[in-house]
Amino acid sequence: MTTSNRPADWPALRVDDWTDTRDTLHMWVQIVGKIRLACSPLVNHWWQVTLYVTPRGLTTSSIPYGDRIFDIEFDFCEHQLRIRDSSGASHEIPLEPQSVSTFYARTMEALRALGISVEIQPTPNEVDPALPFADDHVHCSYDAEAVHLFWRQLVQADRVIASFRAGFIGKVSPVHFFWGAMDLACTRFSGRTAPPHPGGAPNCGDWVMVEGYSHELSSCGFWPGGGEEGAFYSYSYPAPAAFEDYRVEPSAAFYSNDFGQFLLPYEAVRTATDPDATLLAFLQTTYAAAADSGRWDRASLECDPNRWGSRR
Repeated sequence: MTTSNRPADWPALRVDDWTDTRDTLHMWVQIVGKIRLACSPLVNHWWQVTLYVTPRGLTTSSIPYGDRIFDIEFDFCEHQLRIRDSSGASHEIPLEPQSVSTFYARTMEALRALGISVEIQPTPNEVDPALPFADDHVHCSYDAEAVHLFWRQLVQADRVIASFRAGFIGKVSPVHFFWGAMDLACTRFSGRTAPPHPGGAPNCGDWVMVEGYSHELSSCGFWPGGGEEGAFYSYSYPAPAAFEDYRVEPSAAFYSNDFGQFLLPYEAVRTATDPDATLLAFLQTTYAAAADSGRWDRASLECDPNRWGSRR
């Protein structure tokens, strides 16, 4: 893996400096994510609904629609929402200060202009209150510079988490962006089933969590919250005994009883001498906390990502 230790590659962005924009963007990505959800066949743990980091922003990847496919991409460099279909048609919507209501109307109108008719659940999930998209005139901020910085944070997180993902030969998710909680995540599985999840996420059916957490797992990711500049996280479901007592690295990492997971402030990575190594240490030791405490068969689940390095 090509590493990056230049401080400029890990931008600073205080959560308090872009909260209004973050909350508006959260609603926008929920709308686009729900479009993918409405058109895509179910994949285990809702993997068919997520977005992915691109060299420009976030994308749905290809979405099936009849005998066509289409995609939707947030371009956080030129600040456009781009909708393209396999016939060659496309439509763009400027990303600029506008209410969720306006963004929702413009996005659905753009889809109709491309001959794509989609009905989505018109309210957000995992937030409270859940204002219907069509009636949400509260969230209307868009600071283009802050969004661009957030995307650059995602680029670095995606790159390093992808490297961590490569060391697992068992069932493992892509590195993907869940629009419900607005976090970038990657999940490893032990291979065993888990007890039904109790649910409890605001404005989200418990059955959603039952599907998402149907098997024993260790999940890590990045969330633009949980700290002054956001935080990396790691948790296990179900959490094994003594999970929270496991010694993890780096020293800035800690177990949060409020969140029920290990957290590492983003700024601790950004300001480290070797940001990549610092983040990888957190990802590896918190995974070990889940795998060792939960008695996973690590020998059969893990692999050397460089096993064919001499042949490539």
